[in-house]
Amino acid sequence: MNTVKTGYVRPLDLRKGRVDLGFGAGGRAMAQLISELFLRAFANDWLARGDDGAVLPAPAAGERLVMATDAHVVSPLFFPGGDIGSLSVHGTVNDLAVMGARPLYLAASFILEEGYALADLARIVESMASAARAAGVAVVTGDTKVVEQGKGDGVFITTTGVGALPAGRDPGGARARPGDVVLVSGRIGDHGMAIMAQRESLAFDSEIVSDSAALHGLVEALYAAVPAEAVRVLRDPTRGGLATTLNEIAAQSGVGMELDEAEIPVSAQVQAACELLGLDPLYVANEGKLVVLCAPEHAGAALAALRAHPLGTEAARIGCATADPQHFVQLRTGLGGRRMVDWIAGEQLPRIC
Repeated sequence: MNTVKTGYVRPLDLRKGRVDLGFGAGGRAMAQLISELFLRAFANDWLARGDDGAVLPAPAAGERLVMATDAHVVSPLFFPGGDIGSLSVHGTVNDLAVMGARPLYLAASFILEEGYALADLARIVESMASAARAAGVAVVTGDTKVVEQGKGDGVFITTTGVGALPAGRDPGGARARPGDVVLVSGRIGDHGMAIMAQRESLAFDSEIVSDSAALHGLVEALYAAVPAEAVRVLRDPTRGGLATTLNEIAAQSGVGMELDEAEIPVSAQVQAACELLGLDPLYVANEGKLVVLCAPEHAGAALAALRAHPLGTEAARIGCATADPQHFVQLRTGLGGRRMVDWIAGEQLPRIC
Protein backbone atom coordinates (compact mmCIF):
# COMPACT_ATOMS: atom_id res chain seq x y z
CA MET A 1 0.00 0.00 0.00
CA ASN A 2 1.46 3.29 -1.12
CA THR A 3 1.85 6.22 1.28
CA VAL A 4 2.75 8.84 -1.37
CA LYS A 5 1.30 12.29 -0.65
CA THR A 6 -1.59 12.83 -3.01
CA GLY A 7 -1.65 16.58 -3.31
CA TYR A 8 -5.43 16.50 -2.84
CA VAL A 9 -6.83 19.46 -0.93
CA ARG A 10 -10.23 17.88 -0.47
CA PRO A 11 -10.38 14.74 1.72
CA LEU A 12 -12.37 11.68 0.70
CA ASP A 13 -16.09 11.99 1.28
CA LEU A 14 -16.52 8.90 3.44
CA ARG A 15 -20.18 9.77 4.10
CA LYS A 16 -21.57 10.18 0.59
CA GLY A 17 -18.71 9.29 -1.76
CA ARG A 18 -18.56 6.27 -4.07
CA VAL A 19 -15.79 4.03 -5.32
CA ASP A 20 -14.68 5.07 -8.79
CA LEU A 21 -12.32 3.44 -11.25
CA GLY A 22 -9.60 5.94 -10.40
CA PHE A 23 -9.25 4.33 -6.97
CA GLY A 24 -7.75 1.28 -8.69
CA ALA A 25 -5.69 3.04 -11.35
CA GLY A 26 -2.46 3.41 -9.39
CA GLY A 27 -2.49 7.22 -9.41
CA ARG A 28 -3.29 9.97 -6.94
CA ALA A 29 -6.86 8.85 -6.31
CA MET A 30 -5.66 5.39 -5.32
CA ALA A 31 -2.94 6.83 -3.10
CA GLN A 32 -5.53 9.02 -1.38
CA LEU A 33 -7.88 6.06 -0.77
CA ILE A 34 -5.02 4.06 0.72
CA SER A 35 -3.71 6.92 2.86
CA GLU A 36 -7.05 8.19 4.16
CA LEU A 37 -8.81 4.86 4.66
CA PHE A 38 -6.61 1.77 4.76
CA LEU A 39 -3.46 3.21 6.32
CA ARG A 40 -5.47 5.10 8.91
CA ALA A 41 -7.42 1.98 9.92
CA PHE A 42 -4.56 -0.54 9.85
CA ALA A 43 -1.84 1.81 11.13
CA ASN A 44 1.48 0.07 11.88
CA ASP A 45 5.15 0.67 11.07
CA TRP A 46 5.40 -2.06 8.42
CA LEU A 47 2.44 -0.74 6.45
CA ALA A 48 3.53 2.88 6.85
CA ARG A 49 6.75 2.21 4.88
CA GLY A 50 4.66 2.01 1.71
CA ASP A 51 6.74 -0.76 0.11
CA ASP A 52 5.49 -3.63 -2.05
CA GLY A 53 5.92 -6.05 0.83
CA ALA A 54 6.86 -6.15 4.50
CA VAL A 55 10.14 -7.25 6.08
CA LEU A 56 9.12 -9.01 9.28
CA PRO A 57 11.06 -10.21 12.33
CA ALA A 58 11.78 -13.92 12.51
CA PRO A 59 9.79 -16.08 14.96
CA ALA A 60 11.37 -17.34 18.16
CA ALA A 61 14.08 -19.98 18.03
CA GLY A 62 12.67 -23.43 17.36
CA GLU A 63 9.42 -22.14 15.89
CA ARG A 64 8.35 -22.77 12.29
CA LEU A 65 6.43 -20.46 9.99
CA VAL A 66 2.88 -21.27 8.93
CA MET A 67 1.09 -19.49 6.06
CA ALA A 68 -2.60 -19.60 5.13
CA THR A 69 -4.78 -17.68 2.69
CA ASP A 70 -8.54 -17.29 2.29
CA ALA A 71 -10.86 -15.41 -0.08
CA HIS A 72 -14.13 -13.91 1.20
CA VAL A 73 -17.16 -13.33 -1.04
CA VAL A 74 -19.98 -13.44 1.51
CA SER A 75 -23.40 -12.09 0.56
CA PRO A 76 -24.82 -10.01 2.18
CA LEU A 77 -21.69 -8.10 3.18
CA PHE A 78 -23.21 -7.21 6.58
CA PHE A 79 -24.99 -9.81 8.68
CA PRO A 80 -25.98 -10.34 12.33
CA GLY A 81 -22.77 -10.88 14.26
CA GLY A 82 -20.32 -9.56 11.70
CA ASP A 83 -19.48 -8.46 8.18
CA ILE A 84 -17.02 -9.30 5.44
CA GLY A 85 -14.31 -7.25 7.16
CA SER A 86 -14.24 -9.06 10.51
CA LEU A 87 -14.91 -12.36 8.72
CA SER A 88 -11.82 -11.92 6.53
CA VAL A 89 -9.67 -11.58 9.65
CA HIS A 90 -11.29 -14.41 11.59
CA GLY A 91 -11.18 -16.80 8.63
CA THR A 92 -7.44 -16.56 8.11
CA VAL A 93 -6.55 -16.30 11.80
CA ASN A 94 -8.49 -19.52 12.34
CA ASP A 95 -6.73 -21.27 9.46
CA LEU A 96 -3.46 -20.51 11.26
CA ALA A 97 -4.85 -21.43 14.68
CA VAL A 98 -5.99 -24.91 13.62
CA MET A 99 -2.43 -25.56 12.45
CA GLY A 100 -1.41 -24.94 16.07
CA ALA A 101 0.21 -21.62 15.15
CA ARG A 102 0.22 -18.22 16.84
CA PRO A 103 -1.14 -15.75 14.23
CA LEU A 104 1.25 -12.85 13.67
CA TYR A 105 0.63 -10.92 10.44
CA LEU A 106 -1.95 -10.49 7.70
CA ALA A 107 -1.85 -9.28 4.11
CA ALA A 108 -5.12 -8.04 2.62
CA SER A 109 -6.27 -7.70 -0.98
CA PHE A 110 -9.45 -5.78 -1.82
CA ILE A 111 -11.47 -6.00 -5.05
CA LEU A 112 -13.93 -3.11 -5.07
CA GLU A 113 -16.84 -2.50 -7.43
CA GLU A 114 -17.19 0.89 -9.04
CA GLY A 115 -20.02 2.83 -7.39
CA TYR A 116 -19.82 1.11 -4.01
CA ALA A 117 -20.53 3.54 -1.15
CA LEU A 118 -17.39 4.76 0.60
CA ALA A 119 -19.31 4.90 3.89
CA ASP A 120 -19.95 1.15 3.70
CA LEU A 121 -16.35 0.49 2.63
CA ALA A 122 -15.11 2.50 5.60
CA ARG A 123 -17.40 0.52 7.90
CA ILE A 124 -15.96 -2.75 6.55
CA VAL A 125 -12.36 -1.56 6.87
CA GLU A 126 -12.90 -0.34 10.44
CA SER A 127 -14.51 -3.65 11.36
CA MET A 128 -11.56 -5.48 9.86
CA ALA A 129 -9.10 -3.29 11.73
CA SER A 130 -10.95 -3.82 15.00
CA ALA A 131 -10.97 -7.61 14.50
CA ALA A 132 -7.24 -7.58 13.73
CA ARG A 133 -6.45 -5.56 16.85
CA ALA A 134 -8.57 -7.88 19.00
CA ALA A 135 -6.76 -10.88 17.52
CA GLY A 136 -3.35 -9.30 18.07
CA VAL A 137 -2.35 -9.40 14.40
CA ALA A 138 -1.16 -6.59 12.15
CA VAL A 139 -2.19 -6.01 8.53
CA VAL A 140 1.29 -5.34 7.15
CA THR A 141 0.78 -5.18 3.37
CA GLY A 142 -2.02 -5.22 0.84
CA ASP A 143 -3.43 -4.40 -2.56
CA THR A 144 -6.53 -2.72 -4.01
CA LYS A 145 -8.21 -3.22 -7.38
CA VAL A 146 -11.44 -1.70 -8.77
CA VAL A 147 -13.69 -3.39 -11.34
CA GLU A 148 -16.40 -1.78 -13.44
CA GLN A 149 -19.92 -1.48 -12.06
CA GLY A 150 -21.85 -4.70 -12.63
CA LYS A 151 -18.70 -6.83 -12.79
CA GLY A 152 -18.24 -7.30 -9.06
CA ASP A 153 -20.44 -7.50 -6.00
CA GLY A 154 -19.44 -4.58 -3.81
CA VAL A 155 -16.37 -5.90 -2.04
CA PHE A 156 -14.30 -9.08 -2.18
CA ILE A 157 -11.44 -9.52 0.31
CA THR A 158 -8.57 -12.00 0.28
CA THR A 159 -6.39 -12.27 3.38
CA THR A 160 -3.12 -14.14 3.76
CA GLY A 161 -1.73 -14.85 7.19
CA VAL A 162 1.63 -15.78 8.67
CA GLY A 163 1.95 -17.46 12.05
CA ALA A 164 4.57 -19.13 14.23
CA LEU A 165 4.24 -22.81 15.14
CA PRO A 166 5.78 -23.61 18.55
CA ALA A 167 8.04 -26.63 18.82
CA GLY A 168 6.23 -29.88 19.58
CA ARG A 169 2.92 -28.98 17.97
CA ASP A 170 1.96 -30.90 14.85
CA PRO A 171 -1.82 -31.24 14.45
CA GLY A 172 -2.91 -32.53 11.07
CA GLY A 173 -5.77 -34.20 9.29
CA ALA A 174 -3.78 -37.41 8.83
CA ARG A 175 -3.02 -37.91 12.53
CA ALA A 176 -6.35 -39.25 13.85
CA ARG A 177 -6.28 -42.77 15.30
CA PRO A 178 -9.06 -45.23 16.20
CA GLY A 179 -10.33 -44.41 19.67
CA ASP A 180 -9.57 -40.68 19.45
CA VAL A 181 -12.37 -38.54 20.87
CA VAL A 182 -14.19 -35.96 18.74
CA LEU A 183 -14.93 -32.64 20.47
CA VAL A 184 -16.71 -29.57 19.13
CA SER A 185 -16.41 -26.20 20.86
CA GLY A 186 -20.09 -25.23 20.70
CA ARG A 187 -23.35 -25.03 18.75
CA ILE A 188 -23.04 -25.68 15.04
CA GLY A 189 -24.64 -23.92 12.08
CA ASP A 190 -24.95 -20.41 13.51
CA HIS A 191 -22.99 -18.61 10.78
CA GLY A 192 -24.61 -20.22 7.77
CA MET A 193 -28.09 -19.81 9.19
CA ALA A 194 -27.46 -16.18 10.16
CA ILE A 195 -26.61 -15.51 6.51
CA MET A 196 -29.57 -17.47 5.16
CA ALA A 197 -32.06 -16.00 7.63
CA GLN A 198 -31.08 -12.51 6.48
CA ARG A 199 -31.21 -13.43 2.80
CA GLU A 200 -34.61 -15.06 3.13
CA SER A 201 -35.99 -12.48 5.64
CA LEU A 202 -36.79 -15.21 8.16
CA ALA A 203 -38.01 -14.03 11.56
CA PHE A 204 -37.56 -15.99 14.79
CA ASP A 205 -38.26 -15.28 18.44
CA SER A 206 -34.58 -14.41 18.81
CA GLU A 207 -32.19 -13.43 16.04
CA ILE A 208 -29.70 -15.97 14.70
CA VAL A 209 -26.24 -14.42 15.08
CA SER A 210 -23.09 -15.53 13.30
CA ASP A 211 -20.47 -17.21 15.48
CA SER A 212 -17.64 -15.47 13.59
CA ALA A 213 -14.69 -15.23 16.00
CA ALA A 214 -10.92 -15.71 16.19
CA LEU A 215 -10.12 -19.11 17.69
CA HIS A 216 -6.41 -18.86 18.51
CA GLY A 217 -7.05 -18.06 22.18
CA LEU A 218 -9.21 -21.16 22.48
CA VAL A 219 -6.48 -23.24 20.83
CA GLU A 220 -3.87 -21.87 23.23
CA ALA A 221 -6.10 -22.80 26.18
CA LEU A 222 -6.36 -26.34 24.82
CA TYR A 223 -2.60 -26.70 24.44
CA ALA A 224 -2.08 -25.35 27.95
CA ALA A 225 -4.30 -28.12 29.35
CA VAL A 226 -3.09 -31.25 27.51
CA PRO A 227 0.20 -32.49 26.03
CA ALA A 228 0.79 -31.27 22.48
CA GLU A 229 1.03 -34.82 21.14
CA ALA A 230 -2.48 -35.55 22.48
CA VAL A 231 -3.98 -32.96 20.12
CA ARG A 232 -4.19 -35.04 16.96
CA VAL A 233 -6.37 -32.85 14.71
CA LEU A 234 -7.72 -29.29 14.84
CA ARG A 235 -10.19 -27.95 12.26
CA ASP A 236 -12.65 -25.09 11.88
CA PRO A 237 -15.74 -26.51 10.17
CA THR A 238 -16.53 -23.74 7.69
CA ARG A 239 -17.99 -24.48 4.23
CA GLY A 240 -19.65 -27.89 4.27
CA GLY A 241 -19.97 -27.75 8.06
CA LEU A 242 -19.15 -30.40 10.64
CA ALA A 243 -20.10 -33.31 8.36
CA THR A 244 -17.73 -32.37 5.56
CA THR A 245 -14.90 -31.60 7.98
CA LEU A 246 -15.16 -35.03 9.63
CA ASN A 247 -15.31 -36.77 6.25
CA GLU A 248 -12.14 -34.95 5.23
CA ILE A 249 -10.36 -36.05 8.42
CA ALA A 250 -11.59 -39.64 8.07
CA ALA A 251 -10.25 -39.82 4.51
CA GLN A 252 -6.90 -38.23 5.43
CA SER A 253 -6.34 -40.44 8.47
CA GLY A 254 -7.82 -43.67 7.09
CA VAL A 255 -10.29 -44.02 9.98
CA GLY A 256 -14.06 -44.00 10.41
CA MET A 257 -16.12 -41.73 12.65
CA GLU A 258 -19.04 -42.57 14.90
CA LEU A 259 -21.10 -39.61 16.15
CA ASP A 260 -23.91 -39.35 18.69
CA GLU A 261 -26.71 -37.11 17.38
CA ALA A 262 -27.98 -36.35 20.89
CA GLU A 263 -24.62 -34.85 21.88
CA ILE A 264 -24.16 -32.49 18.91
CA PRO A 265 -25.12 -28.97 20.07
CA VAL A 266 -27.55 -27.10 17.79
CA SER A 267 -29.65 -24.11 18.85
CA ALA A 268 -33.44 -24.29 18.56
CA GLN A 269 -33.42 -21.34 16.14
CA VAL A 270 -30.87 -22.96 13.83
CA GLN A 271 -32.73 -26.27 13.95
CA ALA A 272 -35.99 -24.51 13.06
CA ALA A 273 -34.38 -22.54 10.22
CA CYS A 274 -32.82 -25.70 8.80
CA GLU A 275 -36.15 -27.52 8.90
CA LEU A 276 -37.87 -24.58 7.19
CA LEU A 277 -35.27 -24.48 4.41
CA GLY A 278 -34.80 -28.23 4.09
CA LEU A 279 -31.19 -28.15 5.29
CA ASP A 280 -29.17 -30.37 7.62
CA PRO A 281 -27.31 -28.41 10.35
CA LEU A 282 -24.42 -30.89 10.10
CA TYR A 283 -23.61 -29.37 6.69
CA VAL A 284 -24.12 -25.69 7.61
CA ALA A 285 -21.05 -23.46 7.85
CA ASN A 286 -19.49 -22.18 11.06
CA GLU A 287 -16.94 -19.37 11.46
CA GLY A 288 -16.14 -19.59 15.16
CA LYS A 289 -16.18 -23.26 16.08
CA LEU A 290 -13.32 -25.66 16.70
CA VAL A 291 -13.30 -29.41 16.03
CA VAL A 292 -10.73 -31.34 18.05
CA LEU A 293 -9.67 -34.97 17.76
CA CYS A 294 -7.87 -35.80 20.97
CA ALA A 295 -6.19 -38.84 22.50
CA PRO A 296 -8.86 -40.54 24.66
CA GLU A 297 -6.85 -40.41 27.89
CA HIS A 298 -6.73 -36.59 27.65
CA ALA A 299 -10.25 -35.98 26.36
CA GLY A 300 -11.67 -34.99 29.74
CA ALA A 301 -9.00 -32.35 30.32
CA ALA A 302 -9.37 -31.08 26.76
CA LEU A 303 -13.13 -30.72 27.10
CA ALA A 304 -12.77 -28.92 30.43
CA ALA A 305 -10.25 -26.50 28.90
CA LEU A 306 -12.61 -25.70 26.03
CA ARG A 307 -15.56 -25.14 28.38
CA ALA A 308 -13.49 -22.82 30.58
CA HIS A 309 -12.87 -20.45 27.64
CA PRO A 310 -15.52 -17.88 26.61
CA LEU A 311 -15.68 -19.33 23.08
CA GLY A 312 -16.11 -22.90 24.30
CA THR A 313 -18.69 -22.79 27.08
CA GLU A 314 -20.99 -25.15 25.16
CA ALA A 315 -18.25 -27.54 24.04
CA ALA A 316 -19.31 -31.18 23.76
CA ARG A 317 -17.94 -34.67 23.26
CA ILE A 318 -19.79 -35.85 20.15
CA GLY A 319 -18.15 -39.11 19.08
CA CYS A 320 -14.95 -40.96 18.34
CA ALA A 321 -12.74 -42.20 15.54
CA THR A 322 -13.10 -45.89 14.65
CA ALA A 323 -11.15 -48.55 12.79
CA ASP A 324 -13.06 -48.58 9.50
CA PRO A 325 -11.37 -49.38 6.17
CA GLN A 326 -14.28 -47.66 4.37
CA HIS A 327 -13.64 -44.40 6.26
CA PHE A 328 -17.37 -43.91 6.83
CA VAL A 329 -18.78 -41.20 9.10
CA GLN A 330 -21.88 -42.57 10.84
CA LEU A 331 -24.43 -41.00 13.17
CA ARG A 332 -26.26 -42.75 16.00
CA THR A 333 -29.70 -41.14 15.78
CA GLY A 334 -32.04 -40.20 18.58
CA LEU A 335 -34.26 -43.14 17.58
CA GLY A 336 -31.47 -45.62 18.17
CA GLY A 337 -30.62 -46.27 14.53
CA ARG A 338 -27.67 -45.24 12.40
CA ARG A 339 -27.34 -43.20 9.27
CA MET A 340 -24.47 -42.32 6.99
CA VAL A 341 -23.12 -38.78 7.12
CA ASP A 342 -21.67 -38.53 3.64
CA TRP A 343 -19.71 -35.86 1.80
CA ILE A 344 -21.79 -32.87 0.79
CA ALA A 345 -22.95 -32.97 -2.84
CA GLY A 346 -22.82 -29.59 -4.57
CA GLU A 347 -23.10 -26.23 -2.82
CA GLN A 348 -25.77 -26.27 -0.12
CA LEU A 349 -25.27 -22.62 0.90
CA PRO A 350 -23.46 -20.43 -1.67
CA ARG A 351 -21.66 -17.20 -0.70
CA ILE A 352 -21.61 -17.76 3.08
CA CYS A 353 -17.93 -16.89 3.63
